[in-house]
Amino acid sequence: MTDPKAIQPSELDQLPDRDPEETAEWQASLDAVTKAAGPHRAAYLMRRTLERAEGNGIALPKLLETDYVNTIPTAAEPAVDGDEAMEHRIAAWNRWNAAAMVTRGSKHGVGGHIATFASAAWLYETGFNHFFRGKEGDGSGDQLYIQGHASPGIYARAFLDGRLNEGHLDNFRRESGGNGLPSYPHPRRLPWLWEFPTVSMGLGPLSAIYQARFNRYLTNRSIKDVSASHVWAFLGDGEMDEPESTAALALASREGLDNLTFVINCNLQRLDGPVRANFKIVQELEAQFRGAGWNVVKTLWGTAWDELFQLDTTGALVRRLREVPDAQVQTYQTRDAAYIRADFFGKDPALAEMAKLLSDDKILDCFHRSRGGHESRKVYAAYKAALAHKGAPTVILAQTVKGFTLGEGFASKNANHQMKKLTVDEFKQMRDLLELPISDAQFVDGVVPYGHPGADSPEVRYLQERRAALGGPAPARRTQALAPLPAPADKTFTSFDKGSGSQNVATTMAFVRLVKDLVRDKETGRRWVPIVPDEARTFGMESLFPSLGIYSPKGQTYEPVDRDQLMYYKEAKDGQILNEGITEAGSMADFIAASTSYSTHGEPMIPFYIFYSMFGWQRTADQMWQLGDQLGRGFLVGATAGRTTLTGEGLQHADGHSPVIAATNPAVLSYDPAFAYEVAVIVRDGLRRMYGEAAPGEDPNVFYYLTVYNEPIPQPAKPSAPELDEAIVKGLYRFNTAESAGLSPAANAPRIQLLGSGTAIHWTLEAQRLLAEEWGVAADVWSATSWTELRRDALDADAALLRGEERVPYVRQALQGAEGPVLAVSDYMRQVPDQIAQWVEQDYSSLGADGFGLSDTRDAARRYFGVDAESIVVAALAQLARRGEVRAAAVKEARERYGL
Repeated sequence: MTDPKAIQPSELDQLPDRDPEETAEWQASLDAVTKAAGPHRAAYLMRRTLERAEGNGIALPKLLETDYVNTIPTAAEPAVDGDEAMEHRIAAWNRWNAAAMVTRGSKHGVGGHIATFASAAWLYETGFNHFFRGKEGDGSGDQLYIQGHASPGIYARAFLDGRLNEGHLDNFRRESGGNGLPSYPHPRRLPWLWEFPTVSMGLGPLSAIYQARFNRYLTNRSIKDVSASHVWAFLGDGEMDEPESTAALALASREGLDNLTFVINCNLQRLDGPVRANFKIVQELEAQFRGAGWNVVKTLWGTAWDELFQLDTTGALVRRLREVPDAQVQTYQTRDAAYIRADFFGKDPALAEMAKLLSDDKILDCFHRSRGGHESRKVYAAYKAALAHKGAPTVILAQTVKGFTLGEGFASKNANHQMKKLTVDEFKQMRDLLELPISDAQFVDGVVPYGHPGADSPEVRYLQERRAALGGPAPARRTQALAPLPAPADKTFTSFDKGSGSQNVATTMAFVRLVKDLVRDKETGRRWVPIVPDEARTFGMESLFPSLGIYSPKGQTYEPVDRDQLMYYKEAKDGQILNEGITEAGSMADFIAASTSYSTHGEPMIPFYIFYSMFGWQRTADQMWQLGDQLGRGFLVGATAGRTTLTGEGLQHADGHSPVIAATNPAVLSYDPAFAYEVAVIVRDGLRRMYGEAAPGEDPNVFYYLTVYNEPIPQPAKPSAPELDEAIVKGLYRFNTAESAGLSPAANAPRIQLLGSGTAIHWTLEAQRLLAEEWGVAADVWSATSWTELRRDALDADAALLRGEERVPYVRQALQGAEGPVLAVSDYMRQVPDQIAQWVEQDYSSLGADGFGLSDTRDAARRYFGVDAESIVVAALAQLARRGEVRAAAVKEARERYGL
């Protein structure tokens, strides 16, 4: 019997060997090379053979890691199409002004980052001079995701081209005066310049991938041909630690997004120290991206290294570069030639011999200054290769030095991310290094001057000519007014006014039915973008599959298993639905791209993203903040909402707090509608405000959050009341009184006002009946469609009073004259209805579902949290008893009767 340990992997191959003798010859050749030339030569030949196989289209596993050298050899670099000397002068001015701006700002204590742009300057300059397409040419131009900490360099360039002045630069990070610059890319604060907020690290790369995908979606659906747009995402190697940074790499390669390039600034440092102190971050990232199917271009070494690689006839240099950890590379940046000779070259006899041929200046030039990311030729070659590559996205791994050109006190120092200024002497050293015509006399009272060659200088003319050829300034955001979208027909919204009669309808289903009608609208239907994270069937949306189709760039290459059914699973190249699989983060990135299409591409799209409410704000609130930053518009829909409506799922699914998180976001209008007609009114108003004719003073750059429920109940008819739609939008209206509900209370009956939101209004209505029939109490029921909007209106009224203006909050106006105390109830924690407490003149109390959720029936869960009809009755009686309007004993009697 054969010893299992002796069996070689090839002998276990399930694919029969057609020619074992030929196989043995190949193996023998490899053994011979290994014996004669060493294992390193054998490995070299194997890598080159695999590369040739891949180039010939032979299906083999890809190499996940290549040598620690440039992907594009010097001999293959294309000539730079431009004046390199001029571009160096422009880059020098931008480096200077970026550092000056932050240093001058540090005197005001506002901080800033210098070292990041210093390392990445050529990554940006090369793109601005040769590649990044502006918005004044054909199409939409390119989309640029600028690394947040590099913003001073972008401001410096805008200063050079005349879009900013010294006053702007002096107000870097000081915005309250109205002429300031936000610290990071921020469309809400500087909407004519910034398109994408990126400083919440990890969200930039995720958003860039989905932006590139949405560009394809627009083209494939014939909304607008944006196939010429390219998405560039500038990232830090430390930023790649964030899980969101790499969460969608497979999506990008799976869909062949060759309209996307990541540029990762590998300066080997994050905020506190090395990114991978004992390892090599470039190699790790290369393997990660290659494994995900990306094209990888490494730009690591500058031209000073060419001589060293020519001398490396044994491969010793390449081996040593592969094994030296990143933290040691950083150490070489700060040490003298003798140290580098001993520590780097002295580890291998072949390298020691090579070092004898190198002067100290040559060694220092290589190890201190010559990085691929600091040379325009190297960066130009990488960008050219990225745009030429088809069928997959590209990542460029550019090695740089953090703090480059800022002097020995900055370069590669662990603390340089926190270092906010240079001394005057350090600036003078920088001036000399960059060869800038700035005299000592210009440093007045120790203040570093800004530098500018003049509006009509050769540098500025060159810069502006290059940008004109590429389609105008960049970065830039379009802010021109778009024609309002035509409003859908009235009947689309009024179809809910009659109610559902005896038919049970959940508000989730009411919303889905409304959307079905809206996407059929001849004028705007095609602009709706339904987004679902693999839960369409949960929300009853499967009927949209065959009519709208699920977007797939490949269409449907298979016959679906349910093809013979009416609501079969239909994928299409021009599909309208974005069904993202189980990824709330990916769905939100979709939403952000769609919601800002009005600006990015001049094409307003109407996204609605429907999700388990528990898995929206709780999981992706940072992206929802990003959405507000980016001035996005659309509808977020938290379905199966509330803490007690989702039977059996337990605390992981029981949402009792999403409106609390939503209330913290100034850009969101949060609603908790109880009835189908309220959903229709709110959606209609949202369409008007965001896509139609916003009223004076209304900001259209908002988004709506609606909570809807999976609890089927008969939907009531819309009451006939003056200005009811306005009241629904403002957040509160009286749904009925004890009298209009037919409960016939006594003339002198104690009275209470019951405020309910969402599904809680149905328990409130039952409590209204119990109070009248069993306790002789008259209760009026109010629908609180938005506690948050009521609070914001009240806050605005308070602010108006401080300005000397008389204004009464709407909630106080609505409840004015209402008899008795107020009891507010929702299916959320009490903090939600308590938002309005201080502005209610009546005695106020609330009930809510505080704490963790639990698995049980709806009735049991509501009894557990004390929000069911009987609990409302007891709470109402207790409130009235404190006022002396009912017997104190009635509270105890009620508790005992209802088993509380």
